Amino acid sequence: MDANIYQHFRSDERPFIDLVGDWMEQVSMQYAPYLTDFLDPRQAYILETLVRQESDLSFTFFGGYEAAERKRCLIFPDYYTAAQDDFEITMFEIVYPVKFITLSHGKVLGTLVGTGMKRELFGDIISDGERWQIFVAKEVASYLQLQIIKMGNVSVRLEESSYTQMLVPKDGWSFEKETVSSLRLDTVISAVFNISRQRSKQLIESGKIKVNWTEILRPDFMLDLLDIVSIRGFGRIQLQGIEGKTKKEKIRLNLGVLRK
Repeated sequence: MDANIYQHFRSDERPFIDLVGDWMEQVSMQYAPYLTDFLDPRQAYILETLVRQESDLSFTFFGGYEAAERKRCLIFPDYYTAAQDDFEITMFEIVYPVKFITLSHGKVLGTLVGTGMKRELFGDIISDGERWQIFVAKEVASYLQLQIIKMGNVSVRLEESSYTQMLVPKDGWSFEKETVSSLRLDTVISAVFNISRQRSKQLIESGKIKVNWTEILRPDFMLDLLDIVSIRGFGRIQLQGIEGKTKKEKIRLNLGVLRK
Protein backbone atom coordinates (compact mmCIF):
# COMPACT_ATOMS: atom_id res chain seq x y z
CA MET A 1 0.00 0.00 0.00
CA ASP A 2 1.33 3.45 -0.97
CA ALA A 3 2.56 5.11 2.23
CA ASN A 4 1.00 8.40 1.12
CA ILE A 5 -2.43 6.83 1.54
CA TYR A 6 -2.00 6.61 5.31
CA GLN A 7 -1.89 10.39 5.82
CA HIS A 8 -5.55 10.67 4.82
CA PHE A 9 -6.74 8.39 7.63
CA ARG A 10 -6.20 7.81 11.35
CA SER A 11 -3.11 5.92 12.43
CA ASP A 12 -5.19 3.17 14.07
CA GLU A 13 -6.86 2.54 10.70
CA ARG A 14 -3.61 1.44 9.05
CA PRO A 15 -4.16 -2.31 9.66
CA PHE A 16 -7.55 -2.10 7.91
CA ILE A 17 -6.03 -0.09 5.04
CA ASP A 18 -3.38 -2.79 4.61
CA LEU A 19 -6.09 -5.46 4.67
CA VAL A 20 -8.03 -3.70 1.90
CA GLY A 21 -4.78 -3.51 -0.06
CA ASP A 22 -4.37 -7.28 0.29
CA TRP A 23 -7.95 -7.86 -0.93
CA MET A 24 -7.40 -5.63 -3.95
CA GLU A 25 -4.15 -7.38 -4.82
CA GLN A 26 -5.85 -10.76 -4.55
CA VAL A 27 -8.59 -9.72 -6.98
CA SER A 28 -6.04 -8.27 -9.42
CA MET A 29 -3.82 -11.35 -9.31
CA GLN A 30 -6.53 -14.02 -9.41
CA TYR A 31 -9.06 -12.23 -11.67
CA ALA A 32 -11.79 -13.34 -9.29
CA PRO A 33 -14.16 -11.48 -6.93
CA TYR A 34 -13.45 -11.12 -3.21
CA LEU A 35 -16.25 -10.91 -0.63
CA THR A 36 -15.54 -9.12 2.64
CA ASP A 37 -17.15 -9.67 6.03
CA PHE A 38 -19.68 -7.07 7.20
CA LEU A 39 -18.13 -3.60 7.35
CA ASP A 40 -19.22 -0.62 9.42
CA PRO A 41 -19.85 2.68 7.54
CA ARG A 42 -16.39 4.07 8.29
CA GLN A 43 -14.68 0.91 7.00
CA ALA A 44 -16.90 1.00 3.90
CA TYR A 45 -15.84 4.61 3.28
CA ILE A 46 -12.14 3.71 3.54
CA LEU A 47 -12.56 0.71 1.23
CA GLU A 48 -14.46 2.77 -1.35
CA THR A 49 -11.78 5.49 -1.27
CA LEU A 50 -9.01 2.96 -1.92
CA VAL A 51 -10.71 0.84 -4.57
CA ARG A 52 -11.75 3.89 -6.60
CA GLN A 53 -8.04 4.56 -7.20
CA GLU A 54 -7.73 1.29 -9.13
CA SER A 55 -9.22 1.73 -12.60
CA ASP A 56 -9.44 -2.02 -13.29
CA LEU A 57 -11.40 -2.87 -10.12
CA SER A 58 -15.04 -2.33 -9.21
CA PHE A 59 -17.01 -2.83 -6.01
CA THR A 60 -20.52 -2.90 -4.64
CA PHE A 61 -22.02 -3.08 -1.15
CA PHE A 62 -25.02 -4.99 0.20
CA GLY A 63 -26.15 -5.72 3.73
CA GLY A 64 -29.36 -7.67 3.17
CA TYR A 65 -31.56 -4.67 2.44
CA GLU A 66 -31.21 -1.27 0.83
CA ALA A 67 -30.77 0.87 3.96
CA ALA A 68 -28.48 -1.53 5.85
CA GLU A 69 -25.88 0.08 8.12
CA ARG A 70 -23.41 -2.80 8.11
CA LYS A 71 -22.70 -4.22 4.66
CA ARG A 72 -20.53 -6.79 2.92
CA CYS A 73 -18.50 -5.58 -0.04
CA LEU A 74 -17.78 -7.47 -3.23
CA ILE A 75 -14.57 -6.33 -4.93
CA PHE A 76 -14.28 -7.61 -8.48
CA PRO A 77 -12.56 -7.13 -11.87
CA ASP A 78 -14.34 -4.54 -13.99
CA TYR A 79 -15.58 -7.17 -16.46
CA TYR A 80 -17.52 -9.04 -13.73
CA THR A 81 -21.26 -8.50 -13.14
CA ALA A 82 -22.24 -8.77 -9.47
CA ALA A 83 -25.50 -10.41 -8.34
CA GLN A 84 -27.28 -10.30 -4.98
CA ASP A 85 -26.54 -13.97 -4.35
CA ASP A 86 -22.81 -13.17 -4.45
CA PHE A 87 -23.09 -11.51 -1.04
CA GLU A 88 -24.00 -14.77 0.75
CA ILE A 89 -26.20 -13.24 3.45
CA THR A 90 -28.79 -15.19 5.43
CA MET A 91 -31.70 -13.46 7.15
CA PHE A 92 -33.09 -15.05 10.33
CA GLU A 93 -36.24 -14.22 12.21
CA ILE A 94 -35.92 -14.71 15.98
CA VAL A 95 -38.90 -16.79 17.09
CA TYR A 96 -39.53 -16.25 20.80
CA PRO A 97 -42.41 -16.13 23.33
CA VAL A 98 -43.39 -12.48 22.98
CA LYS A 99 -45.52 -12.55 26.16
CA PHE A 100 -42.66 -13.67 28.38
CA ILE A 101 -39.59 -11.83 27.13
CA THR A 102 -38.63 -8.42 25.83
CA LEU A 103 -35.74 -8.44 23.41
CA SER A 104 -33.35 -5.53 22.85
CA HIS A 105 -30.59 -4.85 20.34
CA GLY A 106 -28.01 -5.35 23.10
CA LYS A 107 -29.48 -8.68 24.21
CA VAL A 108 -29.59 -10.02 20.64
CA LEU A 109 -26.05 -8.86 19.83
CA GLY A 110 -24.75 -10.21 23.14
CA THR A 111 -26.22 -13.62 22.34
CA LEU A 112 -24.65 -13.61 18.85
CA VAL A 113 -21.22 -12.61 20.13
CA GLY A 114 -21.58 -15.17 22.94
CA THR A 115 -21.41 -17.96 20.36
CA GLY A 116 -17.74 -17.14 19.84
CA MET A 117 -18.24 -15.72 16.35
CA LYS A 118 -16.49 -12.44 15.52
CA ARG A 119 -18.65 -9.31 15.17
CA GLU A 120 -17.78 -8.94 11.49
CA LEU A 121 -19.88 -12.01 10.65
CA PHE A 122 -23.10 -10.27 11.75
CA GLY A 123 -24.88 -7.53 9.89
CA ASP A 124 -27.80 -5.41 11.04
CA ILE A 125 -30.23 -6.35 13.78
CA ILE A 126 -33.65 -4.89 12.99
CA SER A 127 -36.99 -4.73 14.80
CA ASP A 128 -40.45 -3.27 14.35
CA GLY A 129 -40.84 -3.11 18.13
CA GLU A 130 -41.88 -6.75 18.56
CA ARG A 131 -40.45 -8.90 15.77
CA TRP A 132 -36.66 -9.18 15.42
CA GLN A 133 -34.58 -10.17 12.42
CA ILE A 134 -30.83 -10.50 11.96
CA PHE A 135 -28.53 -10.68 8.94
CA VAL A 136 -25.54 -13.01 9.13
CA ALA A 137 -22.81 -14.33 6.84
CA LYS A 138 -24.11 -17.46 5.12
CA GLU A 139 -21.00 -19.43 6.06
CA VAL A 140 -21.91 -19.35 9.77
CA ALA A 141 -25.71 -19.49 9.45
CA SER A 142 -26.10 -23.22 10.14
CA TYR A 143 -23.77 -23.04 13.14
CA LEU A 144 -25.68 -20.12 14.66
CA GLN A 145 -28.99 -21.86 14.10
CA LEU A 146 -27.76 -24.82 16.14
CA GLN A 147 -26.05 -22.74 18.84
CA ILE A 148 -28.69 -20.10 19.57
CA ILE A 149 -31.49 -21.80 21.45
CA LYS A 150 -31.77 -19.36 24.35
CA MET A 151 -31.63 -15.63 24.97
CA GLY A 152 -31.26 -15.15 28.68
CA ASN A 153 -33.33 -17.90 30.28
CA VAL A 154 -35.93 -18.08 27.52
CA SER A 155 -35.94 -20.56 24.65
CA VAL A 156 -35.73 -19.10 21.16
CA ARG A 157 -35.00 -20.35 17.66
CA LEU A 158 -33.63 -18.82 14.50
CA GLU A 159 -35.91 -19.33 11.52
CA GLU A 160 -34.50 -18.57 8.07
CA SER A 161 -36.66 -16.09 6.19
CA SER A 162 -36.71 -14.73 2.66
CA TYR A 163 -36.21 -11.06 1.93
CA THR A 164 -39.86 -10.80 0.93
CA GLN A 165 -40.69 -11.36 4.62
CA MET A 166 -38.41 -8.60 5.89
CA LEU A 167 -40.08 -6.33 8.40
CA VAL A 168 -40.08 -2.55 8.24
CA PRO A 169 -37.51 -1.41 10.84
CA LYS A 170 -38.69 0.94 13.54
CA ASP A 171 -36.11 3.63 12.91
CA GLY A 172 -35.75 6.46 15.39
CA TRP A 173 -32.87 8.23 13.58
CA SER A 174 -33.25 11.95 13.04
CA PHE A 175 -31.12 14.12 10.79
CA GLU A 176 -29.68 17.14 12.54
CA LYS A 177 -27.19 19.93 11.94
CA GLU A 178 -24.73 21.02 14.61
CA THR A 179 -21.91 23.55 14.86
CA VAL A 180 -18.93 22.56 17.01
CA SER A 181 -15.58 24.06 17.92
CA SER A 182 -13.73 20.84 17.04
CA LEU A 183 -14.23 17.18 16.10
CA ARG A 184 -13.06 15.98 19.51
CA LEU A 185 -15.24 13.16 20.80
CA ASP A 186 -16.19 14.95 24.02
CA THR A 187 -17.02 18.16 22.15
CA VAL A 188 -19.40 16.49 19.68
CA ILE A 189 -21.16 14.46 22.39
CA SER A 190 -21.62 17.58 24.52
CA ALA A 191 -23.12 19.53 21.63
CA VAL A 192 -25.51 16.84 20.39
CA PHE A 193 -26.87 15.75 23.77
CA ASN A 194 -26.63 19.17 25.40
CA ILE A 195 -24.48 18.05 28.33
CA SER A 196 -21.35 19.61 29.81
CA ARG A 197 -17.90 18.76 28.50
CA GLN A 198 -17.06 17.44 31.97
CA ARG A 199 -20.04 15.06 31.82
CA SER A 200 -19.08 13.81 28.36
CA LYS A 201 -15.48 13.27 29.52
CA GLN A 202 -16.76 11.21 32.45
CA LEU A 203 -18.84 9.06 30.10
CA ILE A 204 -15.83 8.46 27.85
CA GLU A 205 -13.33 7.73 30.61
CA SER A 206 -15.76 5.33 32.34
CA GLY A 207 -15.97 3.16 29.22
CA LYS A 208 -19.50 4.10 28.14
CA ILE A 209 -18.57 5.31 24.65
CA LYS A 210 -17.80 3.28 21.54
CA VAL A 211 -16.71 4.59 18.16
CA ASN A 212 -17.40 2.14 15.34
CA TRP A 213 -18.07 -0.56 17.96
CA THR A 214 -14.70 -0.08 19.64
CA GLU A 215 -14.46 1.31 23.19
CA ILE A 216 -12.71 4.68 23.26
CA LEU A 217 -11.35 6.10 26.54
CA ARG A 218 -9.81 9.33 25.19
CA PRO A 219 -11.94 12.51 25.29
CA ASP A 220 -9.61 14.08 22.69
CA PHE A 221 -10.22 11.29 20.14
CA MET A 222 -10.85 13.01 16.79
CA LEU A 223 -13.94 11.92 14.88
CA ASP A 224 -14.03 11.61 11.11
CA LEU A 225 -16.53 11.14 8.32
CA LEU A 226 -19.06 8.30 8.79
CA ASP A 227 -17.90 7.41 12.30
CA ILE A 228 -20.68 6.01 14.48
CA VAL A 229 -20.58 6.94 18.16
CA SER A 230 -22.58 4.85 20.66
CA ILE A 231 -23.23 6.50 24.03
CA ARG A 232 -24.63 4.14 26.64
CA GLY A 233 -27.83 5.57 28.07
CA PHE A 234 -28.07 8.36 25.49
CA GLY A 235 -28.12 6.87 21.99
CA ARG A 236 -25.99 7.06 18.86
CA ILE A 237 -24.48 9.65 16.53
CA GLN A 238 -23.31 9.21 12.95
CA LEU A 239 -21.12 11.92 11.43
CA GLN A 240 -22.68 12.03 7.97
CA GLY A 241 -21.14 15.18 6.55
CA ILE A 242 -18.64 17.95 7.28
CA GLU A 243 -19.86 21.12 5.57
CA GLY A 244 -16.97 23.45 6.27
CA LYS A 245 -16.46 26.27 8.74
CA THR A 246 -18.32 29.36 9.90
CA LYS A 247 -16.75 32.84 9.96
CA LYS A 248 -15.81 32.12 13.58
CA GLU A 249 -13.97 28.94 12.52
CA LYS A 250 -16.57 26.57 13.95
CA ILE A 251 -17.25 23.33 12.06
CA ARG A 252 -20.66 22.65 10.51
CA LEU A 253 -21.77 19.01 10.76
CA ASN A 254 -24.57 16.93 9.29
CA LEU A 255 -25.47 14.22 11.77
CA GLY A 256 -27.72 11.22 12.14
CA VAL A 257 -28.87 11.01 15.75
CA LEU A 258 -30.68 8.18 17.51
CA ARG A 259 -31.88 9.28 20.92
CA LYS A 260 -32.91 6.81 23.62
